[in-house]
Amino acid sequence: MKSVTRKTKGAKTKMTSKESFENIFNELLKDIYWAEKHLVKTLPKMAKAASNPELKKGFEQHLAETKGQVEKVEECFKILNKRPVAKKCEAMEGLVKEGEEVIQDHERGDARDAGLIAAAQKVEHYEISAYGTLRTMAKVLGKSNCAALFEEIENQEAETDEKLTELASSINQRAVADDK
Repeated sequence: MKSVTRKTKGAKTKMTSKESFENIFNELLKDIYWAEKHLVKTLPKMAKAASNPELKKGFEQHLAETKGQVEKVEECFKILNKRPVAKKCEAMEGLVKEGEEVIQDHERGDARDAGLIAAAQKVEHYEISAYGTLRTMAKVLGKSNCAALFEEIENQEAETDEKLTELASSINQRAVADDK
């Protein structure tokens, strides 16, 4: 087994490739846990900022779904006999900031709703990627219960993305028509 060198309080120890891989998996798990918890705080703001009733309802429904996803990630921590720990996800923080800028920079209406959808879809694409990666890594590590949870969440995120795309087709058209 290939090993890599790591520092531990001034001393160097050898870490196997598998240990290194598991460390990466664990860091990604902490990262997505923070991201989902952060979204639980953010989605109500997005719902409040949306003008379109369907978009507002979609954000509210996704909030309930996201709370369930937090629980599923916590379940994976439990399966792994680890305490749920969040590690700040810089990517999610940046994506959420983009959504907040849409709210600050645009008046209520179809154009703002189109911007909210764009910001939300960036978040969904990030999550789809993150959960796909975690699912694949969990399978390789023999953590099939976690892999199944990640696949379920990944599918939920993909469904949300599809719903946002459907909403965007009409909202984007109205936003352009508003400018004529």
